[in-house]
Amino acid sequence: MAADQIYADKASIVGSIGVRMDGFGYTEAIEKLGIERRALTAGEHKSFMDPFLPLQQDDVDHARSLLENIHQQFIDVVKTGRGDRLKGGTDLFSGLVWSGEQALELGLIDGLASAGTVAREIIGLEDIVDYTPRPNYLDRFAGRFGASVVNHITAQGWSLR
Repeated sequence: MAADQIYADKASIVGSIGVRMDGFGYTEAIEKLGIERRALTAGEHKSFMDPFLPLQQDDVDHARSLLENIHQQFIDVVKTGRGDRLKGGTDLFSGLVWSGEQALELGLIDGLASAGTVAREIIGLEDIVDYTPRPNYLDRFAGRFGASVVNHITAQGWSLR
């Protein structure tokens, strides 16, 4: 939101203006497996939302309050950063996502472009470094060699079992 302009590819997934906290509850599994839980803490709420303890309503209430507070901060930053460019309603802040094309219509982005296009045509970079990991020669050769061996074996009617 601090950028002057935001670009995305037309197939990008844009949005998800929401806040989440995930976890699991293992209390029944621990009981069934006969596992003894050993946790030492200092602080009344240090085991807040512990997945190995039964869920406490006070913890849920606190987590929801925390998430709502952070969500509102997120909304405020988006509204301040995007201003009058935003065209969507409250759905923009519901956690939904949209394609880049849809995000452009909603005012979440300013234009459609790939990272390379933005670097070259908007920022004006001439030398663009591609940091995409590429397998080295030996890895490529080993992969091709392995595939050739498997193809040969199966073409002979042999089984790999």
